[in-house]
Amino acid sequence: MDQFDLTEEQREIQELARRFTADRITPHAGEWDEKHIFPREVIKEAAGLGFAAIYVSEESGGINLGRLESALIMEAMAYGCPSTSAFISIHNMASWMLDRFGSAELKAKYLPDFVTMERMASYCLTEPSSGSDAAALRTRAVRDGGDYVLTGTKQFISGAGENDVYLVMARTGEEGPKGISCFVVEKDMAGVSFGAQERKLGWHSQPTAQVNLDGVRVPAENLVGSDGEGFRIAMMGLDGGRLNIGACSLGGAQRCLDEAVRYTRDRKQFGRAIADFQNTQFTLADMETELQAARMLLYTAAAKVTADAPDKTRFAAMAKRFATDTGSSVVDRALQLHGGYGYLMDYPIERFWRDLRVHSILEGTNQVMRMIVGRELVRE
Repeated sequence: MDQFDLTEEQREIQELARRFTADRITPHAGEWDEKHIFPREVIKEAAGLGFAAIYVSEESGGINLGRLESALIMEAMAYGCPSTSAFISIHNMASWMLDRFGSAELKAKYLPDFVTMERMASYCLTEPSSGSDAAALRTRAVRDGGDYVLTGTKQFISGAGENDVYLVMARTGEEGPKGISCFVVEKDMAGVSFGAQERKLGWHSQPTAQVNLDGVRVPAENLVGSDGEGFRIAMMGLDGGRLNIGACSLGGAQRCLDEAVRYTRDRKQFGRAIADFQNTQFTLADMETELQAARMLLYTAAAKVTADAPDKTRFAAMAKRFATDTGSSVVDRALQLHGGYGYLMDYPIERFWRDLRVHSILEGTNQVMRMIVGRELVRE
C-alpha cells in the first residue's frame, strides 16, 4: 500500500474478489440465510482463486499475500454475505497457524487439502466456561506414550460438524496461558462428536456447534509448535482474524450504505425524494465519513501486522473494535432510512443487521479490545 492509496496489484486483487462476489455470492446469499444453506461448493470455488490460503507461504501452496490484501478480499466478499466471508476467514486463520508453526510433516499432510478446501478447518479456543478469559480453558491433553489424550468441550465453533479438521487449544501443563498447547484433531478420530447446531440470530450460512472431545487419542506429531506454545499461537492467529472480521463489517456496511443511497433516491415522501431532505443527506454523510475512517484504521493495522510492527496487536484491537462498532451503526442507520421496508426480508438490510451484530463479540469482544488497548497505553 502506498501511504494513502492501494497499489495497482492490490486493486486487481480487490476487483477479482468483487467480481467473484457479484457472480457467486450476492445473488444467492438471501436464500442461504433464509434456508440455512452452507454453500460448500461456492466456498471451494473461492479456494480456487487462492482465497483459502491468502497468507500461507507459496512453498505450502498458498498465495502468500499480506494482511491488507486479505482484508480487501474479506471486505469484498462480505459485501455479498458477511457470514460466508467470515467462514473463509476462519479457515485462513487455521491454515496460517499450521503453515507458520506446524512441522514439515504436518504441513505436508494437511495444507494441500486446506489450500483447495477439500478439507476445511476450524479454530477451537472458546469453551463453555472460558470466553473472554480464554487462558482459563479446561480442555486437557495428557501425554500417553506416542499420543496425547484430549478431553473437553469447545463452544461456538464455526464449521463444527461440517469441517474435517480442528485446531484445538488444550491444557498440557500449568494453569494460565503458558500451559496451553495446540493440536490438529480430525473429525473422524474416535471420541470426537458434535453438539446440535446452534440457533443463531445471524450467520445462517455457516454451521456453529460444540466440539466434544471424549478421550480423543491424537498422535504426538499432531502438536502444532512446541508444548506450551498454543496460547501464543492462538493469539497471533487472532491478530489477523480480528482484521478480517473488521473487514467483513466494512464490506457489509458498505453494501447497506449503497442500498440506502439507492433507496432514498427512489423513495418519495411529501412530494420529493427523501434523499433531497437535508436530514437524509446528513445521515448518509455521517455514515460515509465514519465508514471511511474505520477503513483507513483497519488498513493501517493490517499493514502493521504484515510488517510485524511492535504495536501490531494494539492496532489490530483498535481496528477490530472501531470497524465492527462502526459497521453495525452504519447498518442500523441504513435500516432506519428504509423505514418499515428495512425490517422486511424482502430487502437485504435486515440480514446484514443480524450478521454484523456478532462481530463485536467474536475474535475477542469489543470490551476486551478496549482492555488490550488501554493496558498497553498505561504500560507505556
